[in-house]
Amino acid sequence: GETGVGKDVLSRRIHAMSPRADKPFLPLNCGSLSEQLLESELFGHERGSFTGATTQRIGKFEQCNNGTIFLDEIGDMTPPTQTKILRVLQSGTFERVGGNQPIKVNVRVIAATNKPLEQAVAARQFREDLFYRLNVVRIHIPPLRDRREDIPLLVNYFLSKIAKDQDRKPKAIASAAVKALEKYHWPGNVRELENIIRRAHVIAKSEAILPADLPVEVTGQGTPNSTMPAVVGE
Repeated sequence: GETGVGKDVLSRRIHAMSPRADKPFLPLNCGSLSEQLLESELFGHERGSFTGATTQRIGKFEQCNNGTIFLDEIGDMTPPTQTKILRVLQSGTFERVGGNQPIKVNVRVIAATNKPLEQAVAARQFREDLFYRLNVVRIHIPPLRDRREDIPLLVNYFLSKIAKDQDRKPKAIASAAVKALEKYHWPGNVRELENIIRRAHVIAKSEAILPADLPVEVTGQGTPNSTMPAVVGE
């Protein structure tokens, strides 16, 4: 799925509904770290294994034994790290960086990507054997623009969540504001929607969010300024 569609949220839900729910769930964004740091985060390292490794570190695979590890943006992982991930999936064992003692774990891997991995495999940028190891149960999350009927539900959910976080009554939202949200193309998907609702919740002067409280890129020109709110929960 595209960035911001909720891959992390879905992975947490899968973990929460599984027999591993009482075990650790650990997410890691593979595109946000250098190769050396990523391997250290995944597998841990021994003291003195590289410059700055002053103590032993336990990696995420070891930390979430019998639990779930969520590898986000796995398409950004370098080929050497891909090889090490493949070994863990095949044998259930790995070594810490700088170590030689095999460590056995039982970890479920949920991997996510915003890239078409088949194309990356064809371009030899992603290991074919790792792709097929990971591609056991495949879930596609459509972008928000392809499921606009979810927008009112998500808006009400975010309004309730914000109110709960702030310990206050949820605000309503004008029907014209909802219609404007439904017409927007949502390049940032659900994450962008949540940010826009949070912003509108802050700047709205009345008890209902109006089209004027939404960013101009959402409302455009000539958006109706309805003042009839749709009550949250209806």
